[in-house]
Amino acid sequence: MSAKLISIIGPPAAGKTTLAEALAERLDGEVIYEDYAGNPFLAASYLGDPTARLPAQLYYLMSRVKQLALPSWPERGLRISDYGFCHDRVYARRQLAAEEWNLYDRVARRLETRIKPPDLLIHVDAAEDELLRRIGSRGRAFEGAMNADFLAELRRAYEAISGETAAVIRLSADAMDFRDAPAMDALAGRVREQL
Repeated sequence: MSAKLISIIGPPAAGKTTLAEALAERLDGEVIYEDYAGNPFLAASYLGDPTARLPAQLYYLMSRVKQLALPSWPERGLRISDYGFCHDRVYARRQLAAEEWNLYDRVARRLETRIKPPDLLIHVDAAEDELLRRIGSRGRAFEGAMNADFLAELRRAYEAISGETAAVIRLSADAMDFRDAPAMDALAGRVREQL
């Protein structure tokens, strides 16, 4: 037996971390956080430096493999990641040149066999204008390069991949407040049923 994994996917600022923390509190789980702050290539990649794009994706790939590695995966409990391993493919496909994508994809496919697959995906989405509002309020300078077209493309890509690897619960961050206790209690009940 191994610990269950819930992975939360969706575009930037959709509320993935807030949701992961709310569910972890209700389900006695532990949050696995995306290491965006530790990625030394991320800002340059978002700001358009083509030489930073592949290193940024490889950093995330290796970080996720370390966090989700099967050999060190716990035997019991629940882990909730505020990202999905499939996140990288969404960004990499959009950001990398064809030769870089081919290299990245070969590496990612080999490493994918060494990680814990999710038992449940939660796909969180919101309209582009709401995502842009939230991105602005976060104050991360590098995210200022994101626009509605970029976010719309990411939203379509997440919609296309969700459900490929696990059961999915789809949530609209436009319609649901992840800080609302009754809403989170009800969602925790749905998650228990799925698991």
